[in-house]
Amino acid sequence: MMSEFLTIGEPIALFGSTEVDKSLKDAGNFQKFLAGAEVNVAVGVSRLGHSSEYITSVGKDPFGEFIIDQLHENKVGTDYIDQTEDYWTAFQLKDRVSQGDPSIFYFRKGSAAAHFDQQVLDKIDFSEVKMVHLSGIFPAISDEALAAFRYFVKLLEEKQIRTTFDPNLRPQLWASQEKMVATINELASHAEIILPGINEGEILMGSREPEAIADFYLANGEATQTVVVKLGTEGAYVKQKDGTSFTVPGFNVDEVVDTVGAGDGFAAGLITALIEGKSLKEAIIRANAVGALAVQSPGDNDGYPTPEELAAFLKENKVDDLA
Repeated sequence: MMSEFLTIGEPIALFGSTEVDKSLKDAGNFQKFLAGAEVNVAVGVSRLGHSSEYITSVGKDPFGEFIIDQLHENKVGTDYIDQTEDYWTAFQLKDRVSQGDPSIFYFRKGSAAAHFDQQVLDKIDFSEVKMVHLSGIFPAISDEALAAFRYFVKLLEEKQIRTTFDPNLRPQLWASQEKMVATINELASHAEIILPGINEGEILMGSREPEAIADFYLANGEATQTVVVKLGTEGAYVKQKDGTSFTVPGFNVDEVVDTVGAGDGFAAGLITALIEGKSLKEAIIRANAVGALAVQSPGDNDGYPTPEELAAFLKENKVDDLA
């Protein structure tokens, strides 16, 4: 299948607790979801009406079958998914909290995606691809994944395809913080648009100041043209290579159910707007809107909107003609 959008990552079968403020040790009831930062973006892009393809490896096991079924249900292409009998599909547990971010426990070491065969990348049809989303999670899961990630970036550079990069820091997946910081910043230098959060900025370059974070990444690599610093409920700060900068405020929501997946929804909103030729400011407004909708649902990507739902949300919030 030819697609406008590609991403590479590790999909996960997520078991989310349905019992609020009960620890993972004590919770007894869980609901199964499709999860994984990059797959969330692929689902978000597809739900907003764009052809989307996901690159990964899963096991020939119930979780792998569940993930492929969920991708089909969300109209995400699976042509570049390698299914293997040699390794198992990752899964994770997540608690339900009334405030703050939920706790997560991974079962992913040695998974199928961690043994991803980069030869799959040579089969990709890039002819219709307009944008590719990259994340700092996939290169963290194994040396093989990091090598495949670097090879993928090389292919994208050769084909001059636009890229977004979300650091998506997962310290528990790296050998050390020093290795994480050095590798993430080196990989970020190859991306056109970088999407750090202020907490990530503090870890990766020592500041929570949005402009300082943006300046660091604009100087970090020649390829980088735009840095979008996510400010949580306050929206996003944007700075471009030519010095242009602006802040786009976020949206207020009545109830935050689950913060996981909000950043991935933000990326999906930004990417789809840019594919449609909208201005960067319009793209950030959409990104903020998708992120706001995401936090109102318990699954990592269940709250991502259709074009009609996005238009209704923007109208309700008195933002016209930007869906």
